[in-house]
Parts: sequence; C-alpha cells; structure tokens
Amino acid sequence: MLRKIKYQWKMLKKNNYIVLIGVVSLFLIVGGFSYALFTSNTERKGSLNIVTGEIAATIESDGLDNKHSMIIKSGESQEIEITLKNENGRDAKFNFWYEVADGVNVSYNSTKDEPMGEEGEVINSNGEKTYSLKIANNTDKDEVITFGSNGGLYNKKLTFPSGKKIVEGIVPIVDTEANMIKVVWNESSSTWVKADNNNWYDYDFGKWANAVTVTSATRSKYQSATSGTAILMSDIETMWVYIPRYSYTIGSEDGDAYYGKKGVYLSKVPTQVLPGEIDVKFIKKSEKELGNAQYKVAEKRSGWRTPAAFTFGTEEISGIWVGKFETSSSSPTTTNGGGNVTNLDAMIKPNVASWRGIQLATVAEVGRNVTKSGNRYGFSTDKLNSHAMKNSEWALASYLTQSKYGKLGNRNYTGANKEIYQNKSSEYITGCSYGSPSNGNTDYGCQYTYEKSPSGTGASTTGTIYGIYDMSGGAWEYMMGDYAPGGERHSGTNTIAHSGYTGLLQDGTKITGKSFLEDKYYDFYTSSDPLTACKGKACISQALNETAGWYGDYTYMVTAQYPWSARGGHYTYSSLAGVFYYSHDHGHSSSSGSFRLVLSAT
Repeated sequence: MLRKIKYQWKMLKKNNYIVLIGVVSLFLIVGGFSYALFTSNTERKGSLNIVTGEIAATIESDGLDNKHSMIIKSGESQEIEITLKNENGRDAKFNFWYEVADGVNVSYNSTKDEPMGEEGEVINSNGEKTYSLKIANNTDKDEVITFGSNGGLYNKKLTFPSGKKIVEGIVPIVDTEANMIKVVWNESSSTWVKADNNNWYDYDFGKWANAVTVTSATRSKYQSATSGTAILMSDIETMWVYIPRYSYTIGSEDGDAYYGKKGVYLSKVPTQVLPGEIDVKFIKKSEKELGNAQYKVAEKRSGWRTPAAFTFGTEEISGIWVGKFETSSSSPTTTNGGGNVTNLDAMIKPNVASWRGIQLATVAEVGRNVTKSGNRYGFSTDKLNSHAMKNSEWALASYLTQSKYGKLGNRNYTGANKEIYQNKSSEYITGCSYGSPSNGNTDYGCQYTYEKSPSGTGASTTGTIYGIYDMSGGAWEYMMGDYAPGGERHSGTNTIAHSGYTGLLQDGTKITGKSFLEDKYYDFYTSSDPLTACKGKACISQALNETAGWYGDYTYMVTAQYPWSARGGHYTYSSLAGVFYYSHDHGHSSSSGSFRLVLSAT
C-alpha cells in the first residue's frame, strides 16, 4: 500500500526555527488500522522519530469468548472484568463500546477505572485499563453482548462506531446511616428480613434499596442479628427507599412531543396518556450535568440533566431516602391520624392511617424533628438531614419510576398497567392498592394491601414490594413548594386558610406566624406558569411542565390564592390522580392532606 507521508523536521537555532517540510513515499504492508508517523522532539536538536504499525487494543476477559462476546440470560445479571491493553509500542488513544439489544443495561463499578467516552482516552505504551462491569438483561429472551474498542493516534479525536453503545452510568452505591437496618423481602415467610451486604438491592430489576429503623428497645438486637433474621413490623417505626443520584433525559419519537421513548417496554408509540421511557443513568456525586433534558430518539441521545434535588443547599448529595409510605404518627388512631400538633412523632409504616389535618409550618417542624438531637430513631445529626418533601424531590421518584429501573421497566405489567395503581382507601390507610391505575370507580376501600403481588405491589413505583407507595391517591400530599413572586413568600389564602408561616395572603396583606426554615427546605415559584415559575425560566426536573398531563394526571400550578403545592391526588380523584399529578392548596390543616418525609444523604 503506497502512502504519502508528510513530515516536519525542526532545528533549534537561537530563537528561530528552521522548518523543512517534505513529502516522501513509503511502501507499507500492514493489517488493520495502519499508520506511519514522523515526529520530532524540539528539545533534542535534529531528532527524528519514525513509528509505523497497527493501532489496536488487546481485550482480555475470562468471561468473553474469542469474539469478545458473551450470552446474558433473560432476567439475569452478571459481573465481569474487562482489561484493555495498549501493546502498540507507543501512546495511543482508544474508546470502548458494546453492542447488544435494548433492554440490556451495562454499568460500571465507580471504584474502578471509568470506561472511556466516545472521543476516547489515551493509554500509555504497554499500559492497560481494567473495567468492572455489571450486565443486566431485563428482556424476555437471552441476548448476546459484544465488546470492542477503536484505536487511533493519541493526539487525534476518535470517531465512535455507528450503532455501538458506550457505558453510561454507574452501579449505584447505597450508604445507610448506622442505625438504619438494611432489609429485603422474604417471599416464603412474607416478612421483611435483615439483608446481607451482597444481596440487598438491584435497581436493574426494580429492587430499590430498602431500610428501616426500629424501636430503641429492639435496636441492638437487630443490629447484632445475622442476615435473614425477621424484622417484626411491630418493632419497625420508619421504612425508607433510596433514590441514587442520577441524570435523565426525555426523548421525542416524532421530534415534537416529548413523551419519552418507546424502547422495549411499550407496544405503541408513547403518548401523553400512555407515556414512554425516561432515560436515566446513575452517576457519581462528583458529576453534574446541565443539559436541557430533551433529545430526539432518532438522533444520538443527549440533553442529560442532573435533577436539582441532588443539590441540597450548596451541597451535592449522593442520593435521598424517601418515606416508603405517606407519613403516619405515633398515635394514628387519633382524629386525622395525628392533627396539627408537634408532640407526636413521625412514623412510616403500611396499614395505618396517614397523618392529616396538619398545617405546613407544622409539617416542616415534624420533618426536621426526625434527625434532631436525641431523636427516637437513632439517626445521627450530621449524616442525614430530615425534612418534608419538596416538589423537586417528588420528581426524583416519579422520573425513576418512568424509567427502565421503575415500574415502566417491570415486564410483569403491560400497557396502561405501567401506571402506578391508585390507593382508593377512604380511611387513608397507607400502602393500599385498588389493583389498577386511577379510574372513576367509587367502590372505595383497601382492596389489596401493599405486599400482595401483583395487585398490591402494582401500587409502588417499581411494581415490586421494593418501591414507594401512596404516590397515586390516598391522601393528597403537601409539598414544600411556595408561591413567591418577586421574592415575597405567601403563607395562604386568608386568616383562616393559611400555612402557619409569616407571609402574604391572597389580598396582599401579611399574616404573622412561624418563620420559614432555610431556603434549601423549599422550592419557591416566581409565577403560576411552570414555563416561567423557576426564576423566570422553565422548572426543569420538577415533574411540572416536562411531564404535564402524563397518564391523564391533573395539573394546576400554585397561585396567590392557593400558594402551596400538592402531589399525588386524593382517593376520590378518579383518573386525575397519579404520580404526575400536581395541584395547589391553602397550606392549612386539611383532613384530606398528608405529607411525606425525606432524608438527604449529606
């Protein structure tokens, strides 16, 4: 093969360079990607280095065949280490890719080498990188996955091969506080049991991490117990589900309406009534992406956005613990399950009445009490920050459920049943399920309890017992989201229907009450239009304008008359209730309104 090679020869003479550029012809017979390169070192007078050969990476792994492929069975996951070696005798650039059907997820262990992006990365001569990967097949058939790498000159940008995929996202790492007990569900005994560290969660298959706190009298017993020990519900006080830090982007199949992508989970093109997959990838705490959260499915996936709720005040956090059920109180049989008091403690359990009839300022106080010094749950005050949920934190759960990691990706549900099932309990019993998505039926009650699969578990964000419940129906839930145009915070509608905070009323007068907490405990809105409500801009990553009307859920933004946000909808709200429902209210103590708690992993 005849190549014309340009070379440059630089000689140093005082402060001037004498540059001679010529063209020579060389006969090279090489295989694969061949190159011939002349380089010079200006620190060594007259140096000329000629390198020829083939740039290629050696891929080594015990789990791959000689074609760098392996079979991953349906419903299974495997961990594999793959080493990429540069044996070219010089520094070179490589990228790393894989090829497999949609529905097979590949992520990496963030404590090991990070796989290269599309543009590649330099590996030094005789150097290597080893990737620790997890491969999960959430499809209904066995699939073949093939790995590969492209090589090139170390100072040139690599092109990424068409149709191949890059490794996006990490295997999430879940860190509990010392007095939280990791749990898994034992199917045979229908009991939560203490988990071991190796079989605790698997987000690829809808097994979100769950943990509980127990009574002070039983805490040491469970902490010293072996894995597999049953955790009695009578000993449990709070139950939590972890949402790891992630980035997301919402696709458009037609280039116009952004209802998510069809993927492998829907049989029809997504619509507002039956939306598609939200792309999600788990990321490290050090990563933060600021894309527009949109892309066209026909083009390369882009627009990655890290939700605002993963920034708590000025601190980037690795994830949040969300109350598994609507909050209940330490005296759930009292009127409204608790009422507008602060002398009761928060509980998070199934099969009890949720805590209602409470003003928002009191809700905030109850939320902060969970991790105050000397709290009953054993929480430290420096690692976890407890508070009442914000709109932006509700969005973290709703986006994740509409991803391959949530109920949308659960192959046990199809079509309209991808939507979270509604809680139609007229007694506001936590964890109940009607056994179907929100609808106009009026036979209110607790048709299925939370552990009954699939009719009961279908009311969770995963369609499994490991998800979050009561996000459609039950009581509607107050969010810490306040109408504050021009920075003027609103308390409520009038002197009767208000939040208990000092702030404006609908008529512009001011009421005196409790002081607002620090700004990090609220989402503030500058208008009643979600396209301008976040400081004059669209409220990205709050499940407002981006997912408005999905599954037919009701949408109504905060106003001067109704300045506080509410989510999920009431058990009577027929098909309007749902995880993408958002509305507004006075902030007062309502017998229909409850709340949810969050622990930020600071």
